[in-house]
Amino acid sequence: MIRLTSFRNFLTGWLVLGLCVLSFTLRGQGDTARLDTTVFQARVFYELVRQHHPLIRQAGLFGEEARQIVRQARGAFDPKLVSHYDRKEFGTDLYYDHWQNKLAIPIWPAGIDLNISYDRNDPAGKYINPEERTPPTGLAGVGLSVPIGRTLFVDARRNAVRQAQVAQNLAEADRISLINKTLYEAANAYWDWFLAYQQRQLLTEGYVLAERRFMALRQQAQLGDVAYIDTTEALITVQDRLVQRQQAVADEQNARLRVNVFLWTPDGQPVDLPPYSVPQMPPPTLPVDIIQRSLVDQASQRHPDLLKLDNKLQQLTLEERFRQAMIQPQIALSASLLSQTPILDVGYDWSSYYSFRPQNYKIGLDLVFPLFLRKERGKLREIQIKHQQTLLDRQHQGRAIVNGVQVAYNQLQALINQITTQQRTIENQQILVKGETDKFLLGESSLFLVNSRETKLIDLRLKGESLKATYQKTIARLYYVAGSTIDVTN
Repeated sequence: MIRLTSFRNFLTGWLVLGLCVLSFTLRGQGDTARLDTTVFQARVFYELVRQHHPLIRQAGLFGEEARQIVRQARGAFDPKLVSHYDRKEFGTDLYYDHWQNKLAIPIWPAGIDLNISYDRNDPAGKYINPEERTPPTGLAGVGLSVPIGRTLFVDARRNAVRQAQVAQNLAEADRISLINKTLYEAANAYWDWFLAYQQRQLLTEGYVLAERRFMALRQQAQLGDVAYIDTTEALITVQDRLVQRQQAVADEQNARLRVNVFLWTPDGQPVDLPPYSVPQMPPPTLPVDIIQRSLVDQASQRHPDLLKLDNKLQQLTLEERFRQAMIQPQIALSASLLSQTPILDVGYDWSSYYSFRPQNYKIGLDLVFPLFLRKERGKLREIQIKHQQTLLDRQHQGRAIVNGVQVAYNQLQALINQITTQQRTIENQQILVKGETDKFLLGESSLFLVNSRETKLIDLRLKGESLKATYQKTIARLYYVAGSTIDVTN
C-alpha cells in the first residue's frame, strides 16, 4: 500500500513537471492577450516624441533663428540718420557753431544711396573755414552716391542678405536632421525596452518552471522515493535562473528609464511610463523592396546632409561672385543738388538764385585700387578651393548615404530570413523538450538532459526576441540613414 501511494505521488509530481513544460512553451500568447489593455504602442510613443520632446521643439526654433539672421542682414539697408553738433566759445569770441545732418537711404538693386543733408554753420563764428560757410538758414542737399566699379552688381550688404537667405534652407535641413536623429534614438530605446521586457518574461517563466520542478522533486525526496542528493541538480537550476531573472529585472528597469528620457508633457515637464505599461509586440516582418526604392530616391535627393552641402555650395558661389567683384577698381561717384533752406514763415522760392538749380551742386569721385591685389586674389582663390572641397565632399556623401541605405536594407533582408529560421528552430526545440520530458517520466532520461534541453529552449527564445528587436531597430536605421522620418503609421 505504501509503495502504491509513493508511486502515485511520484507520478503526480512528474505530471506537474510535464504541465510546467507545456505551459512554458505556450504561455507567450496568453500573456499578450492579457496585456493588450496596457500596451504602449510604438506609433503613439513616436508621436508623443515628435510633438513634445525638447530637442524637437528646439529644432523648430532653427527656422526662426535663421529668419532673424536675415532680418539682421537686411538691417544694412535701413535708412540711417546722422546728426552732429559742434560749438566752441572762448572768452567773448564765438569760434564756430556747426550743425550737420544727413539721412542716407540705401537702394537695394544697384547699391545706390540716396542722401539728404542739412548743414548750418553760424556765420558769426570767427574761425570758420570759408568752404564750410552756409546761408544763415542753412544749406540743404539732395543727391546720390553711386558705385561704378566693384560694388555695382554686388556689394557686402547684398551679399550678406543673399547668404542669410540661403542659411534659411540650411536651418531647415538642420531641423529635419535633428528630428530624424531624435526619433531614431527614441526607436532604439523603445525596442531595447521591448527586448528587456521579453527577456524578463522568459527568464521569469523559466525560473518559475524550475522552482516548481524542484518543489515536486523535493516532495518526492521527502516521501523517500528519491534521494535528497537528486534535488541538487534541480536546486542549482533554480538558483542559476534566479540570478538571470534578477539581472533581467534590473535591465528592464534601466530600459524603461531610457524610454522615459523621451517622454514629456506639452508644457515641457518630464513624465514617466506608467508601471503597468508594456511595449507592443513587433508587427509581422514584411518585404521592404518598395520602401527601399523610395528611400534611395529620398536619400539621393533630399537627405538633410546633402541639402546642407548644396546650400553651402550656394553660399560659396555667392561669396566667390562677391570676391571676383572685389578685384575690380572701387569707384564711387557722389552728386548732390544744393539749396538755401527757406525761412519757416516764408514759402520756398524756386526762382531764387540759391534754390535747387543745376549750377548749385556738389560732386565727388573716389577711386581705390590696390596695385598688387594680393589680398583680394588670395581670398578669391581660398573661396574657390573651399568650393571644390565642398563639391567633392558632396559627391562622397551622396555615394556613402546611398550605400548606407543599401547596407541597412541588406541587413533587414537577412533578419527576415533569420527570424523565420529561428522560429522553426524554437518549434523544433520545443519538440525536443517535450520528448526529453516524456522519456524522463518513463525513466529513460535524466534531469540533467531535461534541464539542458529546457535551457537551450530559453536561449533560443531569447535570441528570437532579440532578432525581432534588432529588426525593428534596423527599420528605424533604414529611415534614419535615408534622411527620412520614421513612418509612425506602422
